[in-house]
Amino acid sequence: MTATRTPAAPGTPRLALTLTTTSLLVVTHLLGATPAHADDDPGVPPGTEANAAAPVKVDGNDPDLKLPEGATLATPKVLDIKSVVEDQSGDERREDTNSDVKFALQAEVLFSKDSAKLSGEARSRISGIADEIKNQNATKIRVFGFTDDLGSAAHGDVLSRQRANAVQDVLSQELNSPDITFEVRGYGEQYPIADNSTESGRKKNRRVEVSFPRTTN
Repeated sequence: MTATRTPAAPGTPRLALTLTTTSLLVVTHLLGATPAHADDDPGVPPGTEANAAAPVKVDGNDPDLKLPEGATLATPKVLDIKSVVEDQSGDERREDTNSDVKFALQAEVLFSKDSAKLSGEARSRISGIADEIKNQNATKIRVFGFTDDLGSAAHGDVLSRQRANAVQDVLSQELNSPDITFEVRGYGEQYPIADNSTESGRKKNRRVEVSFPRTTN
């Protein structure tokens, strides 16, 4: 079954909630329905989808499952839970984990083609991120720029750094705090999040990411 996107009704917030794979599995397990998988999900190769059912029956009395004499269990830890919210155009994406918040803005909503000059719409987008930084009382901000793999790698490195600098400049003005430090980098075509062989994939890869620690609940 292929997941479809329903247009947002009037008055609906601009960012539409995207359920994580874990959430889908819990819901479908409770309702007894077959989990739905998005055909265009690049993060889950075919055949490696998560399954709520145990792959094999486990015998709790099997001696091979007992700890060797003197051995101890590892310290328990809480697994990081990621929540992803993306607007319907895909221009803006927010990821929340237990420890961090990350915004990814596609380059097209911030800059003209092959340019590091911010567009008229860019400041309002960046101002919204600044508001969230204030809400989280974050003082260490990372601003990373990325490009697709068209053109030379050297040009992509320079352009991505210039774009990251432009976003950082606006954030610095909006936040206006001597307590905040920035880490600004341009990674060029490194670390793609989509397939560079298609224009839709290259569009996702041309982006500026702003991330910072989560310091409030």
